[in-house]
Amino acid sequence: MTSTIAITIQNISHHYGERAALDRVNCEIISGAITGFLGPNGGGKTTLFSILSSLLPIQSGNVEALGFDLRTSATTYRQRIGVTFQAPALDRRLTVQENLTHQGHLYGLGGRELAERSQKLLEQFRVADRCHDVVDTLSGGLKRRVELAKCLLHDPQLLLLDEPSNGLDPGARHDLWQCLEELRADRGTTIVVATHLMEEAERCDSLALLDGGKIVASGSPSALRGEIPGETISIVADQPEELRLRIQEATQVDVRRTGELLRIQQADCQELLHDLVSSFSGEFKTISLGKATLEDVFLARTGHRLAGDE
Repeated sequence: MTSTIAITIQNISHHYGERAALDRVNCEIISGAITGFLGPNGGGKTTLFSILSSLLPIQSGNVEALGFDLRTSATTYRQRIGVTFQAPALDRRLTVQENLTHQGHLYGLGGRELAERSQKLLEQFRVADRCHDVVDTLSGGLKRRVELAKCLLHDPQLLLLDEPSNGLDPGARHDLWQCLEELRADRGTTIVVATHLMEEAERCDSLALLDGGKIVASGSPSALRGEIPGETISIVADQPEELRLRIQEATQVDVRRTGELLRIQQADCQELLHDLVSSFSGEFKTISLGKATLEDVFLARTGHRLAGDE
């Protein structure tokens, strides 16, 4: 079965003065999938998100989304998308229902149709029992659910989420993603997520790793992790450079350092882990063994960690 392309991004570049926020970015986003843009702060995610949501004009390159050229048809395109930003976009002094009602009016909805759509969405996101509560009394997780319901009132084909778990505790983050997966499964909505969180990235169908305004890798999370075979030992130490040199001298294995973190990658690390614990147990804070992570992929492609190094 051939996948349908929802968004085609071609050679997109964007500058703020002399600084290049995006540098010839190319990407295709599949319809009905959850696609993530993973990268550090300043990597280009927010700029790309702003272009996809038509908040920023295209300086260089082209974007075709849902069959529309964003240079010439942005107004029509906006009617078919839903957007949630990092900062909440709810009126905190209004009730949940009032927020949805005013949103519906912006899209020409009213009467029974608006009431039925609002009720259905509030039930879907499990906040129907809070419809008469003032938004300011809700938890961060419930506010996010209301925001999703609000931006889906007009039944958009495309949902754009900028750091959707921003400010949420782990339980609320899990609930949010359960809602997104149900939305994708039930409605076939195309969902695009900009994030710096590994947990969110792992739940996407496909990922593009952004750094310095460039896509440095792309594919499914499992395919990206598969680029790095074997196992990884991760060590956090107070004196990482000194420990790195001592481990390399003692074991003759390559040890990579990023900040206070040391990493060793090879086919089988079980015996090496035992030797390191025996020989250097007093010289590190933590040591762990696992398969390659998206952090490892990002490190291999860029030379630095996702969170950045001092």
